[in-house]
Amino acid sequence: MAEGTSDSEMLESVLSGIKSKKRRNEVVKRLLSRFGSYSDAVCAHVDRLREVEGLDDKSISALKAVERSAKFLARATLFSRKKMDSLYTVIEYCNTVMAHEDREQFRALFLDNQNGLIADEVLSVGTVDQTPVYPREVLRRALELGASGLILAHNHPSGDPTPSTADIYRTNEIVAAAKIFGIGVHDHVIVGRHGHASLRGLGFMS
Repeated sequence: MAEGTSDSEMLESVLSGIKSKKRRNEVVKRLLSRFGSYSDAVCAHVDRLREVEGLDDKSISALKAVERSAKFLARATLFSRKKMDSLYTVIEYCNTVMAHEDREQFRALFLDNQNGLIADEVLSVGTVDQTPVYPREVLRRALELGASGLILAHNHPSGDPTPSTADIYRTNEIVAAAKIFGIGVHDHVIVGRHGHASLRGLGFMS
């Protein structure tokens, strides 16, 4: 697809298995009316997609295949980098794999002493508005992997990436615990459908 392709054109392409153009267009309109955008439609939960009139299982499978492919490519791109020296790269990755999740995920990117990526792991999955995470669990895994640095990330299913008081407190708990072991926490990124926030950039990390 060329640059500037619209959401509806993208959906029509993915749903090409619906042979009737009229029916396909109707389904696309329903998807955009319900979910608002191409990315939100692709990342919607299967149960919600099944509620859309005219969207059969084959079409749902096509949408979810696009989502899986996007996440696979984002992860492959992340791991191909020799250094995690770009906040933009981290944000783009987290947007792809987390921003549209309907529950909070807390993940950590574990780095070596050259800021190379050792591992990217989801450490906790919570509810729509909170994720239980404990500094000792984050540090235990960092020590197991021999990590020298961390980038923390989680999503806000509400769409608003503004950090909460709990987000700031939890982050600085982890920063303090990591410092004891000589592990640096470079940033904590929060992503949502309506943007992102860097706690380091906002001055919330000690």
